[in-house]
Amino acid sequence: MTDPNAIQASELDQLPDRDPEETAEWQASLDAVAKAAGPHRAAYLMRRTLERAEGNGIALPKLLETDYVNTIPTAAEPSAPGDEEMERKITAWNRWNAAAMVTRGSKYGVGGHIATFASAAWLYETGFNHFFRGKEADGSGDQLYIQGHASPGIYARAFLDGRLDESQLDNFRRESGGNGLPSYPHPRRLPWLWEFPTVSMGLGPLSAIYQARFNRYLTARGIKDVSDSHVWAFLGDGEMDEPESTAALALASREGLDNLTFVINCNLQRLDGPVRANFKIVQELEAQFRGAGWNVVKSLWGNAWDELFQLDTTGALVRRLREVPDAQVQTYQTRDAAYIRQDFFGKDPALVEMAKLLSDDKILECFHLSRGGHEARKVYAAYKAAVEFKGAPTVILAQTVKGHTLGEGFASKNANHQMKKLTVDEFKTMRDLLELPIKDSDFVDGVVPYGHPGADSPEVRYLQERRAALGGPAPARRVHPVAPLPAPAEKAFASFDKGSGSQNVATTMAFVRLIKDLVRDKETGKRWVPIVPDEARTFGMESLFPSLGIYSPKGQTYEPVDRDQLMYYKEAQNGQILNEGITEAGSMADFIAASTSYATHGEAMIPFYIFYSMFGWQRTADQMWQLGDQLGRGFLVGATAGRTTLTGEGLQHADGHSPVIAATNPAALTYDPAFAYEVATIVRDGIRRMYGEAAPGEDPNVFYYLTVYNEPLPQPAKPSGLGIDEGIVKGLYRFNTAESAGLSPAANAPRIQLLGSGTAIHWVLKAQQMLAEEWGVAADVWSATSWTELRRDALEADAGLLRGEERVPYVRQALHGAEGPVLAVSDYMRQVPDQIAQWVEQDWSSLGADGFGLSDTREGARRHFGVDAESVVVAALAQLARRGEVKATAVKEAREKYGL
Repeated sequence: MTDPNAIQASELDQLPDRDPEETAEWQASLDAVAKAAGPHRAAYLMRRTLERAEGNGIALPKLLETDYVNTIPTAAEPSAPGDEEMERKITAWNRWNAAAMVTRGSKYGVGGHIATFASAAWLYETGFNHFFRGKEADGSGDQLYIQGHASPGIYARAFLDGRLDESQLDNFRRESGGNGLPSYPHPRRLPWLWEFPTVSMGLGPLSAIYQARFNRYLTARGIKDVSDSHVWAFLGDGEMDEPESTAALALASREGLDNLTFVINCNLQRLDGPVRANFKIVQELEAQFRGAGWNVVKSLWGNAWDELFQLDTTGALVRRLREVPDAQVQTYQTRDAAYIRQDFFGKDPALVEMAKLLSDDKILECFHLSRGGHEARKVYAAYKAAVEFKGAPTVILAQTVKGHTLGEGFASKNANHQMKKLTVDEFKTMRDLLELPIKDSDFVDGVVPYGHPGADSPEVRYLQERRAALGGPAPARRVHPVAPLPAPAEKAFASFDKGSGSQNVATTMAFVRLIKDLVRDKETGKRWVPIVPDEARTFGMESLFPSLGIYSPKGQTYEPVDRDQLMYYKEAQNGQILNEGITEAGSMADFIAASTSYATHGEAMIPFYIFYSMFGWQRTADQMWQLGDQLGRGFLVGATAGRTTLTGEGLQHADGHSPVIAATNPAALTYDPAFAYEVATIVRDGIRRMYGEAAPGEDPNVFYYLTVYNEPLPQPAKPSGLGIDEGIVKGLYRFNTAESAGLSPAANAPRIQLLGSGTAIHWVLKAQQMLAEEWGVAADVWSATSWTELRRDALEADAGLLRGEERVPYVRQALHGAEGPVLAVSDYMRQVPDQIAQWVEQDWSSLGADGFGLSDTREGARRHFGVDAESVVVAALAQLARRGEVKATAVKEAREKYGL
């Protein structure tokens, strides 16, 4: 059997050697140098020889490239098991139904894509029949990242398999009726089929790498042995331009993720034209992946090319294939034999002679049809080489024709990504090409029919038998019934109820202290997955290093420089912390893999990812949408939050808007807690909702975003009284009144309600005291833990009114009867608190940090944005003055007094 790790050398067998004796002499010379002077000298001479050749204009592949031929020559291809003719029939039905579904839907104007699956049909079918393991056998099965634009073909196969019916196909891209199919792989929309959302290009390959890595993490930590799971990511060559597509290639090779295979469909076209019009995308990708340490398998040419390679005794054909740019290869796909003879073969005398031996039909077969990605045996050989290769991930570069089998109107046309339908005549031509038993009379009123050989047909039986042998249907998402995780010990949360006394504690530190206790919990501690992008010390998490360890597949092969310190840097093969370096995108990909482990592997994990809040949603909001689509659960923690709390750092570090971005994500529960006990209460409720017993009507498939601050301040005790915990979770509760704060206002004193969130509550509390002592105004203070959750509750109440349901929004209930106007304050732009303005019955006003951030002290920044305590006092007086409750002159007097 061919050694897959040495397969690269066998590609030379595909090129005829016109002088084997001379070749042997050169090889013997190299062997002699290596023996006499050592391998380094031999390598040095080879490098210098290659440099001289390049300098003299001798065309050679670059060091990171091989010739533009198949990695596995035809003679070395293994025999594929199964019935290739039966698989051809199944693929034909899938091609037909995918095109029919999109065409039938075009009358509704909902769009759809036909050409991508047409090019990739064999890439999927070979995997489904021989490689992709399902979830009904032992283990977790394989994880499949399906190329988004190929979804019609996956639906077509599920239809053939009996998992979808015609009515569902007819509702492709029309979901509102309840029986439709989403446009692309969307787990939230079709959770029994899709596991991974992939159509936001670039996120699929990035997530696939970190999924493969997380599989290793689960196994190494003894949570579950998933070493038999293989991750397959199906990508487009145009998609590889996205920076996320290649951002983690080095990680995959560095950690030896041989449980991962990329299959890149190289049809040489992106959405509007060639991927590399004047260059060669396959060669570029090969160099990029080889340089990153991946195993590369190229499957470019079909069997029809074997005759041409055998005739290439001078190497002229290989040279010509290497130099022809991709856009010209695309042109050959659409031109006749005479053009190809002149433009391709006519450039070299040796090729002119070769072309004389080839018929027009042979030339058209090679240049129009014969591609490695369109032949089952070649795809099988590439997949087999990939799964058998050890020590590194594999990328398969499979060349195809976009729009293959759809007819001359589609194949290789620049516009085929936007072409949504075939005519009846084009379908009939396609039917004849695919040899399908569909009659002309089946086209009723010009509507293309779906095709199905029958539930008990040989094709369907074969398909189902192959899937049964591989562990059940695929793709498929399964959430196995598991017992809710036991709640952590109450003392971990209750310790924050007492406050910090005289000690100043930032809420970031309070969160880290809470996590330290939770990871020690006997029942659930091992399920926490701390994720941090190289800022653990900033957030005070270095104490977790020696106790939990930082995950590394190699463990710790060095002596750490801080070995004598209590909080030394410790890496371990079973480490619990994922410390990703400076990559928010990689950390989010980690989070997504961990947060969906409950479905992917049947093991609930509790990830928390802590990051500079400015560099979370702003950088990776697209991945947060991916997380919501994938039904992920866990805690995102935006530390050093707010626009004015991070002293001296300046504009690009000053977060005044992350809650705005987070509010756009329906799966994100966004909280801006002010005090340590609020942090503990929110985390406790999040664990209950996501991992314990969710209340009726609660969706557990959510994730929490908490903003925490780096400003050390006194942490008060939790107020006594009913409804505090409920108010914290729902988003608003009264922290104190002027009376309970000991300010003794006059009986007829003007009164105002001050709402604050996060660190702003401390300015509000100072303003409360100043208003009472200097202006005779009574202020009650409310902690608004979540402006967004208040708004969502109000929106749900409004929607209920349209259904005839009467319900008062919680924010109106909480503030009902509160005397005076309302002034809301946060360390974010004003539209954060303004989210709830329309449901507040009192007069409303707000303060916030709108505009760009700046470098300054906290006090200077707050004065600049007009959110410090003095500014709150002036704004409160202005609001009361408009109501005639204080003198108008008081506002001017206050401005002058405070220097505003």
